[in-house]
Amino acid sequence: MEQPELEIVVVSHGAAELLGNCLDSLREYPASVPTRVTVVDSGSTDGTPDMVESRFPEVRLIRLANVGFSAANNRVLDEGFEGTGAGMYLLLNPDTEVREGTLDIAISRLNSEPRIGMVGVRLEQPDGTFDHASKRAFPTPLAALGHFTGLGRLPGAPDVLSQYRAPWLDEHTAGRVEAVNGAFMLVRREALLEVGKLDEGYWMYMEDLDWCRRFGLASWDVFYEPGVTATHVKGGSSPGRRRPRQEIAFHRGMGRFYRRFSAPANPALLNLAVYLGIGTKLVLSLMAGLLTGLRNRPSCR
Repeated sequence: MEQPELEIVVVSHGAAELLGNCLDSLREYPASVPTRVTVVDSGSTDGTPDMVESRFPEVRLIRLANVGFSAANNRVLDEGFEGTGAGMYLLLNPDTEVREGTLDIAISRLNSEPRIGMVGVRLEQPDGTFDHASKRAFPTPLAALGHFTGLGRLPGAPDVLSQYRAPWLDEHTAGRVEAVNGAFMLVRREALLEVGKLDEGYWMYMEDLDWCRRFGLASWDVFYEPGVTATHVKGGSSPGRRRPRQEIAFHRGMGRFYRRFSAPANPALLNLAVYLGIGTKLVLSLMAGLLTGLRNRPSCR
């Protein structure tokens, strides 16, 4: 096909049913600009790529080993640097579904101002509940503590604890934020060329916050658009609890993000406390996963 104006990139690793629903929604509610949908399959072993080939022949399929989320997306983003890519890229999770107008209104917002480099939309869970990760601020030690203990999620929580949810911007109000969710990230090619691709040092998790941070540092605006919605089955493409490799990747990503953007300006004792906190949380998460696995193991009796 001709060089598309919009390239939609969906990275899959299993969860064939959710991916099928996502691609069905893109087929039902396409953008009004020339679009190509690319599924990058990152090592699925459940027949997911075969499902894509049989049910969605119009979709470009790239089969890779399990290289991680950042590297799989970068396989397509590379084309933007080679002069063969699209004018816009939408990174879309396989556990999302777009609705009528989602793509066109997000594109209109991206094109409304020349320095908007990235747009995220209002994400809702299947029951209609607002996904607070649709708009975010960068985590501080106190905000991370509030988020993981649940204190920052309580009604009336002080901004210092709830800051991760960007409390200064109402969920129904469009505006600039520090970060949007990696489940739906529409980016301008010019911004991509300046900021660079996703950091492959993150195998999975936190790469979206890192990318948003680099967009901001390069003076590209990150914008939250609540005028349209996409459904997000949070964690739908992952098991109920993260597997050990995923837990390690998640906490390693937290440490990498903090070390890269916050640690240089903070005192050594605070940095030590943050790293100890991340390590402690990792151990507790691994233990919780082990106990859950033991409880769910079938009895031999």
